[in-house]
Amino acid sequence: MGASVVGNRADTGSRLIAASPERLYAAHLNAASVAAWRPPTGMRAEIYRFDPRSGGGYRIAFVYDDDSIAGKSGDNADVFEATYLELVPNRRIVERVTFESDDPAFAEPMTVTTTFTPEAGGTRVTSLCENVSPAISEADHQAGIASSLENLARFAEAP
Repeated sequence: MGASVVGNRADTGSRLIAASPERLYAAHLNAASVAAWRPPTGMRAEIYRFDPRSGGGYRIAFVYDDDSIAGKSGDNADVFEATYLELVPNRRIVERVTFESDDPAFAEPMTVTTTFTPEAGGTRVTSLCENVSPAISEADHQAGIASSLENLARFAEAP
């Protein structure tokens, strides 16, 4: 499901979730909710800062459950900082994400656009990641996006 963008790569994932756009949007802007669903399988979240407003953002680490896996930020974690560039309630979230890493391959920020589109049976959540570092394998990134969307579905569809 990767799409080409001039000069860089864009990866995307999409899932129909049996929940309202309001519930899904709110799950993206609450620190405890983000910690519960956003880390892909095999990782957990540590949230250091969370300011859910336009111009605000967060600093978070996805920590591998397996201590032997090296993260982008050293040890076994991917630490990143995000800034909310655009918040359109219940419709779209645009974030600029920068990894903390000594590897120059991760120096350029990635833009993540999440859209919430009402459909029969729920809401289609689409995550578009642009300017993806070539150091991130496309297959691994696609699997991570799909895993996060699956976690979001489990979280949002729970009673």
